[in-house]
Amino acid sequence: MVFLNRICVFPCKYSKAKIFAPISLQFRKFSDEHHTAIKTPLYDLHTKYSGKLVNFVGFLLPVQYADLSVTASHLFTRKSASIFDVSHMLQTNVRGKDCVTWFESLCPVDLRGMANGSSSLTVFLTDQGGIIDDLIVTKVNDETLYIVSNAGRLDVDKAHMIDTSDKLRQQGKDVTVEFWDVSERALIAIQGPKAASLFQSLTDFPLTDLTFMSSRVCAVAGVEGCRVTRCGYTGEDGVEVSIPAEQANHVTEALLESTEIKLAGLAVRDSLRLEAGLCLYGNDIDETVTPVEANLTWLISKRRRGEANFPGADIILRQIKEGVGKRRVGIRMESGAPARKDAILKNANTLEVVGKITSGCPSPSLGGNVAMGYVAESLKKSGTPLLVNIRGQDHPCIVSKLPFVASNYYIKK
Repeated sequence: MVFLNRICVFPCKYSKAKIFAPISLQFRKFSDEHHTAIKTPLYDLHTKYSGKLVNFVGFLLPVQYADLSVTASHLFTRKSASIFDVSHMLQTNVRGKDCVTWFESLCPVDLRGMANGSSSLTVFLTDQGGIIDDLIVTKVNDETLYIVSNAGRLDVDKAHMIDTSDKLRQQGKDVTVEFWDVSERALIAIQGPKAASLFQSLTDFPLTDLTFMSSRVCAVAGVEGCRVTRCGYTGEDGVEVSIPAEQANHVTEALLESTEIKLAGLAVRDSLRLEAGLCLYGNDIDETVTPVEANLTWLISKRRRGEANFPGADIILRQIKEGVGKRRVGIRMESGAPARKDAILKNANTLEVVGKITSGCPSPSLGGNVAMGYVAESLKKSGTPLLVNIRGQDHPCIVSKLPFVASNYYIKK
């Protein structure tokens, strides 16, 4: 997604003070003028629960709710469970006997080797190895794929998928790409250690059989045709649920009948993902960065490395073998103001500029501040002392191992 990293100050009717929300977000219009933004199927529910709505990449979404501060909501997610409206994400269905061949021509994933019903994080790549977008693909079967990609890259991703599939069809191949409009389909994420147990009460399908990065279609709260994928963007266990738009409020309200689950907004989603060391498109990754530089080499599957037939393969494989000049790392600061996007990183001994911050915020779970950024390859080791320049002053920080907070994904052993 395309984002601006900043501390956002919201004049808040819910308290006497202003709320300082540590978020890395892009707002087309940071104001109450929402007439150009698209309402998600959960718009009425957000209004009902006093969500503070903003225009986020062209969609009206809640940055937070009235009942909890950003910090309290973040911590509640880590100990219990929260619901996030992610209906703005692009949901794509691909069909045809050549859909796997088509998709592997865009990404370095071993889709052919994946089991039916399994999902994988992957990236669309340029011919220079840059990251067009990060996305999750589900292999429903050999002739059906389900893809969720970023709202901030919606137009770019649509054009990329349409153009490439059109070219294959002109060669006589069988592949059809169809996009769900937000008016047709909602998407919610239920995240937190209690997410699975709370969600289980709404479906007959045993969630113990649905491991991390697997997916299936089932009934949820009596609504048929929901796709449930065990994944998320917080580092916690949970599911993302694709729901027919007209039933989105019903399913969400059914979840909210429990006091152990609450609604959460964009600000919390951002601080959770940063603690989990997860990349944000437009901040931590973009078309100028390769997966190797982004510390995402694991996305290049073994078979695809051997075949060397994905976009930018010559550059990426050379980087894997010979190394790179910069690398994405975690950054920790125990006190002071948080480091924000584009803050300069310096060598603590020589004061030489060695990199920059790409995302940063206070860490409710750990205290102090966390950030991610790129540094010279020689300085990537955890514990390396650096300086970060914040508002013209250098402050001490250290390179830190990612993720900052241990992940709690459900992996059946």
